[in-house]
Amino acid sequence: MKTIIAATILTFTALSAYAAVPEGTKLSEIIAKIESTADVKYVDEVDWNDRGYYEVEYYLNSGAKVEIKIDPKTGEAVKN
Repeated sequence: MKTIIAATILTFTALSAYAAVPEGTKLSEIIAKIESTADVKYVDEVDWNDRGYYEVEYYLNSGAKVEIKIDPKTGEAVKN
């Protein structure tokens, strides 16, 4: 019984997280745009923020770490 309850909770949690991401620019397009920048070595991490934007962490060829916030509707960086 506990397994069924846990599975139900996980299902609803996953569905509500999926529903929270708005329609707009595809994440793959956002990542491709970042990777096409000449100095980008690789994208390390992408997270969804509850405030409604993606947090993207990537590294430059120089080794510098860059963290940006991307609006999923426009695909553009969010001003802090």
